[in-house]
Amino acid sequence: MDRDQFKEALLSVMERKTHWAWPRFTAGEVPADRLHIHLENEYGVYVRDFPVLVARAYVQCPIAEVRRELAENIYEEETGGLVAGRPHPELFLEYPRGLGMDLARFEAVELLPAARAYRDLLDEATQERGWSVAAAVTTLFLEGTPYDRSVLDPDAPARPEPKLEEHPLVKHYGLPIERLALTKAHRSVEGEHRAAAWRVMLDHVPAASYELVVGAMEEALAAWLAYRDDVAAAVGLGRDPATP
Repeated sequence: MDRDQFKEALLSVMERKTHWAWPRFTAGEVPADRLHIHLENEYGVYVRDFPVLVARAYVQCPIAEVRRELAENIYEEETGGLVAGRPHPELFLEYPRGLGMDLARFEAVELLPAARAYRDLLDEATQERGWSVAAAVTTLFLEGTPYDRSVLDPDAPARPEPKLEEHPLVKHYGLPIERLALTKAHRSVEGEHRAAAWRVMLDHVPAASYELVVGAMEEALAAWLAYRDDVAAAVGLGRDPATP
């Protein structure tokens, strides 16, 4: 596998990071009294500990330039010191707080079975397979979207950024716009975080690790899809047998 093949293999994973139920989430079809299940599992699976997951890549990496890229990501996520002003996990909790949910549930999240399996994979991949895999599954997969090709190709479709008033939690569930601080922060830093993740992958991952990294990304995608299936079922979204 050469560099271009590696890039295309990674992009192939990211472009398959879509789930059949997401349009129904964004259309407000999740009953309001079950929405907490989705938010709790997102928080417990990776949002709460995202800085720690990235830090595992940092401490294993022997390349100073990569460590600097990772350190900037960690600093913003853990402190909000560059853009957000507060740690990103704290800003996430503004969603359930603004929706009047019981925040005590977020202090001891009980993960759904597929969510638990997904988190176990993230822990194993970030601790047991070296810095390249740890960086890939965190900065590339967890933070990335199906629109990542636009980071490398200005002619590719960019990720849509609808007005904050059109955010699903605002439009369908009455979340006050001022509670979207995390959404605003992500929009401010996303471009540089995406560019940094791809620089690390394409400029610094050794060719000997390409297949290992791609394999881990495929595993992450499969676990993520199963996790999203579990969440969809738990919030009451049945899958149409005709849905691909």
